[in-house]
Amino acid sequence: MSRKRRSFTTEYKVDAAHRVIDSGRSIAEVARDLGLNEGLLGRWVADERRRLDAARREGDEPLTAVERDELARLRRQVADQEKDIAFLKKASAYFAANHQR
Repeated sequence: MSRKRRSFTTEYKVDAAHRVIDSGRSIAEVARDLGLNEGLLGRWVADERRRLDAARREGDEPLTAVERDELARLRRQVADQEKDIAFLKKASAYFAANHQR
């Protein structure tokens, strides 16, 4: 029986990489905590370090941990609001259809 391949969001990969970069913990330790393969997390860390270095060279300041947390919170909030809007659109269409009868 084959195992289903897991997929991870970009946000999750960046967060996992920053657990290594910001805390100074080893890749092996963080990989164990998250249930990930060390090689996979190592690639994510290397990719994020390259991205941070490129941002510094271009004069952009990378996001701080607080800014990343705020961005993640705001993205969740937007997703929740989009769900609410979709529900309200369906509800208004339902009530409009029932009102016309």
